[in-house]
Amino acid sequence: MKDKNFNYCKTLTEYRREKTVEVDVGGVSMGGDNPIRVQSMTDTDTMDTDATVEQIIRIIKAGTDYVRIAVKTTKEAENLKNIQDEVRSLGYKTPLIADVHFNSKIAETAAKYVSKVRINPGNFYDKKSKFEQYVYTDAEYRTELAKIEDKLVPFLNTCKKQDVAIRIGANQGSLSDRIMSRYGDTPLGIVESVMEFLRICQKHEFHKIVISIKSWNTRFLVYTVRLMNYKMRLEKMKYPLHIGVTEAGEGEDGRIRSAIGIGTLLIDGLGDTIRVSLTEKPENEIPYAQKLVKVVEARKGHEQIDAPVFTQTNPFEYEHRYGRPVRKVGNRRLPVVIAHLQDSSIVEVSNLNGRTEPDYYFDGKSILNRKGRKFPTLTLEDYLYNDIYQSTHRFIRCSRKELVEFRKSNPEIVAKLKAERKAVILLESDNENRYADMRAFFMLLESIICRLSVVLWGHYNEKKLEDLQLKAATDLGGLFIDGYGDGIMLTNEDSNIFYSDLKNTSFHILQATRMRISKTEFISCPGCGRTQFDLHKTTLDIKSHFGHLKNLKIGVMGCVVNGPGEMLDADYGFVGEGNGKISLYKGSKVLKRHIPYEDAVIELERIIKENGDWEEQ
Repeated sequence: MKDKNFNYCKTLTEYRREKTVEVDVGGVSMGGDNPIRVQSMTDTDTMDTDATVEQIIRIIKAGTDYVRIAVKTTKEAENLKNIQDEVRSLGYKTPLIADVHFNSKIAETAAKYVSKVRINPGNFYDKKSKFEQYVYTDAEYRTELAKIEDKLVPFLNTCKKQDVAIRIGANQGSLSDRIMSRYGDTPLGIVESVMEFLRICQKHEFHKIVISIKSWNTRFLVYTVRLMNYKMRLEKMKYPLHIGVTEAGEGEDGRIRSAIGIGTLLIDGLGDTIRVSLTEKPENEIPYAQKLVKVVEARKGHEQIDAPVFTQTNPFEYEHRYGRPVRKVGNRRLPVVIAHLQDSSIVEVSNLNGRTEPDYYFDGKSILNRKGRKFPTLTLEDYLYNDIYQSTHRFIRCSRKELVEFRKSNPEIVAKLKAERKAVILLESDNENRYADMRAFFMLLESIICRLSVVLWGHYNEKKLEDLQLKAATDLGGLFIDGYGDGIMLTNEDSNIFYSDLKNTSFHILQATRMRISKTEFISCPGCGRTQFDLHKTTLDIKSHFGHLKNLKIGVMGCVVNGPGEMLDADYGFVGEGNGKISLYKGSKVLKRHIPYEDAVIELERIIKENGDWEEQ
C-alpha cells in the first residue's frame, strides 16, 4: 500500500534517481540520464576580472561542472563578457552562471554572456523584504502575479534568443513579504513562490529551467524540496533540481550539515546538481561534493528492501515517532548518545567529554550508564528464548532483515515485542542503502503496532574521520529528519578514529538534524562577490569568541541578500553592509548599523550581554 498523498518520489525502499527533463547548460547537460553535476561559486569582486578568472580556474581544476558568479550591477553584468572571454582564451570551456538578485534588467544583461542565469523569485519582482505583514485580496494578489509576468517575460525572451538556461532559485531567507503574508515562512510558501514563476514560464513555452530551494535548516530544506517535487508532479512538471544547504558553515559542521541535507534528498532520487556551500575557499567545496555523490551512488544495486506498508511520518513537516520510554530513552526525551569506549573505561574517557557527556556507553558487549551499571544487549533469539533479564533495562540488537527472517519461524516474537516495557532496540543494517533499510524497519514496526524505542546504530570501518562522518550523516541523518530514532550510537573498526571523534560526530548529527542542541549554532554563508570582508577568518573568530554560549544560534552573513531572512531562526546576527561596515541583529531586528568591521565582534558581545545571554567561560 502506498499513500499517494506522500508520493514525492518513486520509491522509499530503492535508490533510484527521479527522471527529469534534460537541460543543456553551455554544453554540459544536467537532468535526464546525465550524472549528478557539482558546482561552486566565486567570492571575488566581479569587476576584478583577473582575480575572478584566477578563482574560476582553481574551481575548474578542482573538478567542477559549473561556476557561478555574483552579479550586483549592470557594470558587473557587462564585465561577464570579459571574464568569459578570458576563461575561454585560456582553454577552459566550463559553463559560467550569473547569480542575480533584485533587478530584472541586470538579469537580462547577464543572459547575453553566460550559459545560465540564476534569479530569485523572492526579489526578482518584489521589493526587498521588510518582514512586514500585508493583506492581499485575491484580486490584488492576481494583479501582483500579472506584474511579475510583465517583468519576467522580457527576461525569458532574452534567454530564448541567447539559448540560455535559467535557475529559479528560492531561499528561505529571501521570501517576499507578499508570499510571507499569504503563506508564512513555510515549505508551502517557498514552493508556491517557485510555482508562480514556473507557471508563467510554461505559459510562454520556456522550459530550459532548473529549480532550487535552499535553507540552512536541514529539516526545512528536506521537507520543502520534497513538497516541491510533489507539487511539480501534480502539474506534470519534471524540471531538474539543484540541491544545497545554504549557509552550511565551515569545517566539519558545514560538511555534516550538507551531507545530511543534500544526502537525504539524493538517496530518495531527488537532485541533478549540487553545491556544498562552505564558508571556505570555493575550490574546497568540490572534492567533498564529489565524495558525497560517490557515497550516495554506492547504493546502486543494493540488496532488495521490502516493507509491509509504504507509510511514513508526514514527509513535509516534522512529526516525531515517540517510542515507549525506558529510563532515559524514548517518548518526549531528547535522543540519547551512546559512545563506544573502544577498550577504555568510563573514568579514562571522562576527561575527553568536555561539554558533551554521552548518556550511555558501549563496551562492545553491554550498554553502561554514566555510573557504570551494565545493561545487556541481546540477539532476537536470546531475547525470545534465553531472556533472564526481563526485570531490567536491556537492548535488543537486530536489523530489519533479521527481524523479518526470525519472525517467519518464530511468529511469537511479535507479541513479545508489542508487550515489552523495558527493552530498547539497537537497530543495525548491513544494506548498502542503510537509510532506506532502516526506514523500512520503522514501517515494519508500524505494521505490527510496536511502540518500542529505537536507537540507530551505525557501524563502520573507515580510516578517515571525514569519510565516517559523511557516511554516518547520509545513513542516519534523514531518519532523524523524518522523526525516527530515539538515540544514536556510532562504532568503527579502524582504531584511527577515536572515542571523542565518534561521540562528537553523534552530537553533530543530532544538532544538524535539529534533534538535540549541544553547542552554539553558527549559520554562516559561503560568501560571494557581494561580500567585502574575509568571511572565513571572521567566522572562525566569531566561533572562537562565542563558541562557549551553548544554547545560542549566531548568524554570520556576507551581505543582506539572504542574511536577515536566513537569520529569522537565529538569536543574533553579524551581517556585512559593504564599505567595511557591519550591521548587528537580534533575530530579524537590526540593533546597530554601520559598525566598523574591526569593532563589530566586541560590539556583538556587548549586545549579547545586554540581553542577558552571555555566559563566562
